[in-house]
Amino acid sequence: MAFKIQKGDRLPYTNASGVDIASGDPVLVGETFGVAVANIADGEGGTLDIKGVYEVRKAAGEAISQGVDLYWDADGDPQGAVSGTGCLTATSTDNIYAGKAFAAAGSTATVVQINLNA
Repeated sequence: MAFKIQKGDRLPYTNASGVDIASGDPVLVGETFGVAVANIADGEGGTLDIKGVYEVRKAAGEAISQGVDLYWDADGDPQGAVSGTGCLTATSTDNIYAGKAFAAAGSTATVVQINLNA
């Protein structure tokens, strides 16, 4: 017998990263990519969305086509933000699958729309 726990679009998460996580920040849990629903202080619990469409920072200079697989590069260089702070990319090597590009994003765009874990 099986019992439904929830819809499966949110993941409970305990922040053990050593830093506070802001609402809207990308978070990697194992190999699952999520977005913080609200601020999560270090050592505290919170919730991540793991389904839905979000705008997330993308790799500098990379053009993204609609529908392509996107990966989280934890130490990637985002367009218009601090280098090495992580971003989405279409490059799979050494990165974690995050979802599909919901819309195209040009090489100068700072974000890409992603359908999380799709």
